[in-house]
Amino acid sequence: MAISSEQAPPTEKEVPAGESTAPVPDGAATPDPKRWTALLVLLVAAFMDMLDGTIANVAAPSIQQGIGGGYSVIQWVLVGYQLSFALMLILGGRLGDIHGRRKMFLFGVAGFTLASLGAGLAQEPWQLVVSRMVQGAFAGVMVPQILAILHVTFSGKERAGAFAMYGGVAGLAAAVGMAAGGPLADWDLFGLGWRLIFLINIPVGVLGMIYAPRVLRESRAPHALKLDVRGVVLATVGLLLLLFPLLQGRELGWPLWGFVSMAASVPVLAAFVMWQRRRTVLDGSPLMELALFRIRSFSSGLGVNLAFYVGIGMFNIGWTVYMQVGLGWSPMRAGMTSLSFCIGAFLTSSAAMVVLVPKFGRKVLQAGAVVTVTGALYFLWASSHYGSSISSWALVAPMLLVGLGFGLIAAPLPQIVISEVPQKDAGSASGIVHTNAQLGFAVGGALVGVVFFAGLGGNTGSTIDDQAANLRRDLVATAHLTPGEADTTVAAHRACAVDRVEEKDPSVAPASCAAAPLRDERSAPVVAEYAKDAQGESFALSLGTTLWVFAGVVALAFALMFAIPRQMRLEAPEEEENEGGKEPETATAS
Repeated sequence: MAISSEQAPPTEKEVPAGESTAPVPDGAATPDPKRWTALLVLLVAAFMDMLDGTIANVAAPSIQQGIGGGYSVIQWVLVGYQLSFALMLILGGRLGDIHGRRKMFLFGVAGFTLASLGAGLAQEPWQLVVSRMVQGAFAGVMVPQILAILHVTFSGKERAGAFAMYGGVAGLAAAVGMAAGGPLADWDLFGLGWRLIFLINIPVGVLGMIYAPRVLRESRAPHALKLDVRGVVLATVGLLLLLFPLLQGRELGWPLWGFVSMAASVPVLAAFVMWQRRRTVLDGSPLMELALFRIRSFSSGLGVNLAFYVGIGMFNIGWTVYMQVGLGWSPMRAGMTSLSFCIGAFLTSSAAMVVLVPKFGRKVLQAGAVVTVTGALYFLWASSHYGSSISSWALVAPMLLVGLGFGLIAAPLPQIVISEVPQKDAGSASGIVHTNAQLGFAVGGALVGVVFFAGLGGNTGSTIDDQAANLRRDLVATAHLTPGEADTTVAAHRACAVDRVEEKDPSVAPASCAAAPLRDERSAPVVAEYAKDAQGESFALSLGTTLWVFAGVVALAFALMFAIPRQMRLEAPEEEENEGGKEPETATAS
């Protein structure tokens, strides 16, 4: 779909940084001879960022044990990164448009590498938390430049191939993170333990800083933009008011101030939008180019992106809690079980961009939604059918299906969203896309707290009630308790189990679990066996509710996909103008 003259911002020439103002034509006429080497550097940086987030989640228990501190420490190691990353994405993307995308990419890589060193050398919990927040902030500067540079460096079918590789790297990073997180922490290589998870970024980051200046062209907006400081403040405050309660709501017990904070984010973000309109009129240098939202592929794609990542956020947290807490699997086993998801995503991501989307358009996304829902329902059936005795092999097929569907949607979606974005706004658009996805993850995580955990106590109680008669019989027959003692033990077991699943910190044993009947050596083995079954069954019930909601959210994304243009345009607006004989948009070269 082409952009109307009212939609498209004024076309201006991009000028080389520090060079002659003579235009260097962009697009197929003057392709960057180093563009494929540049792609490799960008993909390695993307891999480093995606791997870091995945591997830290898998190895979280080992990190907590190694650094010390309570459950809140590991929560902030994970949430602090997500929060600072999300808050910096829009600003990071616009900084690339203003100061140069290569320059900001290098700045982000350098900061991310140094923060990784700080995390790896941290001796106190607060040092690790601060390092992770700094790491997330620099990732928020680095990541938007990747999509922006891909968008301005490649054209036509080459751009589709570049984005396909980007999608493949996402699946590969997830696979490696899932598979390597547990072993890297458990094997204690070189005596570094969990620290190696962060220190491994250093050689990758150093190589990136060495080779990126040699192969990346500099590019920026064609006219001088100014940093919108007021816009930065309003956007940061608004997103902070919205995201912090979503990320920490369950751990804090959903306090009233959290809802007040989320409500307060609405007028702040509304003020941000009003200021962006005024800033556009004043000097044409808003932090976020609102004209982008008049582009059909951009606005409709963001809607799909948000809904889809709300669902994926629910699914990722749901299956992780189910496997590691409900079934008691180790991080390594849970990670290896999820490999089929990563393999599926890797297989379909490249095919979607290179072959399927150019031929079938948005139908590929819709097929991905159908496959994803099918996998979710298969997962629901398997967890319900096998109960607490479920094996990893029983989850291979459903995880594979969800992964295949994920690859069909997640890989082409970013390119579809920014396909009609003018190259001068590539950085800003990339930042908005990533912020949109992070918001989806945060909302998905909050929904898990409502859908999964809210009913977990009730599911646990009802499951134990169902097994109570058999437990009483075995306590009398096997543990040789009197009927009265058996009744007391069953009641204590129920209270302990319900209190345990409602505890925010899974490492804390509730006081009810220290009841005398549960410490009786005669009954303890029998109760332990029933407790394991009850926990697996109750978590499966809560996961089932979560999977139904997940399927519903993906179905919503399916419906929203009808708003996306039927076919994706492979050329940016500037490139179509070149083909029509108009004055070419120019790229900054160095």
